[in-house]
Amino acid sequence: MTPMVDLFLLLLTFFILTATFRPDEAAQVDTPTTSSEIIAPKLNVFTIYVSKDNKAFFNIDNGPDSTSHVRSKLLKNMGDYFRVPFTPEEVKKFEGLASFGMPVKDVRLWINAESGQREQLQTGIPMDSLDNQLAMWIHFARLNNPEAEVTIKGDAESDYKVVKKVMDMVQDKKIDRFNLTSTLEKVEVKPQNTK
Repeated sequence: MTPMVDLFLLLLTFFILTATFRPDEAAQVDTPTTSSEIIAPKLNVFTIYVSKDNKAFFNIDNGPDSTSHVRSKLLKNMGDYFRVPFTPEEVKKFEGLASFGMPVKDVRLWINAESGQREQLQTGIPMDSLDNQLAMWIHFARLNNPEAEVTIKGDAESDYKVVKKVMDMVQDKKIDRFNLTSTLEKVEVKPQNTK
């Protein structure tokens, strides 16, 4: 019995030390319900969030394996395009962070902020016609990982026009297949309802 307890504690210690916790999303999005049972991918995906106050947020993982460093390449591309310099330490730290939503000029502040202060910097990615930074995040994300699937996760209370605008941006970048994330709601079909 004693070796079994030792083995259990050893395994428990191993799982606690090697587990990685999923960071919080930039905005809490309460998705609409649907009866579709298609499951969106969890790896090799980039996600665009639309919050209930119609602000856009973005997240991308590091590709099919972490050696691709998709997030660091994406940040370097955005920094070069918008002339915002990022140090190698900031680029490395960005790889491990969660979804974000702020103008590119504020990304350095967000990276270097304490975890409690990061939420206050989340003001949404600009996506108006004169300063469409969200379109550039989509563009460079697609260039750095052309195999990634795209997911749009809009809040049930967000304005449809904003979600449609995001969908149009995705399609303008020649991405015709994307997932709209929703919450599964089981629909029970009874014989009297099938007529």
